[in-house]
Amino acid sequence: MNKGPMRAKKDMYLAMEFLILFFGIPTFIYLDQDFIHPSIIILPVLVFIFLLLRRNPEFQWKELVAWSIPRNTIYGSALIVLVAALMMLGYVWIFERHMLFNLPRANIWIYLAMCIFYPVFSAYGQEIIYRTFLSRRYSSIFPKGWQFVLASAISFSFMHIVYYNPVSMLLTFIGGLYFALVYWQTRSVLYTSVLHGIFGMTVFGVGLGQYFWLDMPV
Repeated sequence: MNKGPMRAKKDMYLAMEFLILFFGIPTFIYLDQDFIHPSIIILPVLVFIFLLLRRNPEFQWKELVAWSIPRNTIYGSALIVLVAALMMLGYVWIFERHMLFNLPRANIWIYLAMCIFYPVFSAYGQEIIYRTFLSRRYSSIFPKGWQFVLASAISFSFMHIVYYNPVSMLLTFIGGLYFALVYWQTRSVLYTSVLHGIFGMTVFGVGLGQYFWLDMPV
C-alpha cells in the first residue's frame, strides 16, 4: 500500500474519531439527560485527550502555559471584551430585564466562587480540548486556518446542545469563532483560556448564566 491510500485511511479514521468525540458524545448526553451532568464530562474527556496528546511527537506540554502575546493583541482583545459585555448587558436589559444580574443578586458568594473556579477548571479545560487538541490531533483534516477555526467553533457550539437552548449554542458559536481565531494567531491556549474565563464571568454576571447552568440557584 502506498503513502496516498495510507494517509487517506488515517484521515478517515481521524474524521470518524472527531465526529464521535465532538458530536456523538454531546448528542448522547442530550438524549439521556440523566446519564451525566454536562460539567462532569470535561474531566474524563481531558484525561483521554492528554493520553492522545502524549502520543503526538509535535506536542510539548509547555504549550499549555505558553504566553507570548503582543501588546496590540491584548488591547484589541480588551476592546472586544468590552463591546461584547455591553452587547450582552443591552440584550438582557431590553429582552430579559427580570434576569439582570440574576446570579450576583441571588447569591453573590456563589458568583464570586464561580469567578475563581470557572476560568481554571472549566474554561481552561475546554480551551485545551477545542483549541490545542483539535488543532494538533486533526491538523491533517483541517490543515488551513479557516478550516480549523470553523471546525473548532462548530464543535464548541454543538457541545452546548446539552443545555437544551439555542441561546447557549449561538453565543458559543460566536465566541468559538473568536477563541479559535485568537488561538490560531497566538498559539497560546492560556491566553484564550483567560479570554474564555472573562467572557464566562460576564455571561453569568449580566444575567445569561441560566443558559449555561441547568440548575443555577437563582
